[in-house]
Amino acid sequence: MGNRISVYLDNCCFNRPYDDQGHLSIYLETQAKLAIQELIKDKEVSLFWSFMLDYENQANPDEVIKNEIFLWRVIAKDIVTSSIQLLDNAKTYIQSGLGKKDALHLASAIEVKCDYFITVDKGFLRKAKQFENIVVCNPIEFIDIWEDKNAI
Repeated sequence: MGNRISVYLDNCCFNRPYDDQGHLSIYLETQAKLAIQELIKDKEVSLFWSFMLDYENQANPDEVIKNEIFLWRVIAKDIVTSSIQLLDNAKTYIQSGLGKKDALHLASAIEVKCDYFITVDKGFLRKAKQFENIVVCNPIEFIDIWEDKNAI
């Protein structure tokens, strides 16, 4: 992975720009998410993708949004596939209070040793401090961290 920061964005984070931007918090998270996308495009941050993102995105009934999100799969540094170990790890996160899909996303990110798991899911974020192998944050928090680390 080198020295580049690695991130995993869950499906709700990828969908944030398509949510109702009339709410200030959603608008601000969208702007931060778009800034993260620029960092990924500029190769300052490495993006990781997973079989769970494929699964959830495939279920999106909006073909345009589905295809826009799917383009990020091509940019990803690597795609995490399911394994017995990953599924076993996900079970421990379910026991910590995460839903099955969230647990699989988190297990995928930890499997490839991502530095940050980025989500806009408030329920997930409330449980974030208990996970030691990765920093779970929302897009705004990630941008704050990024700017702090890259301040001149």
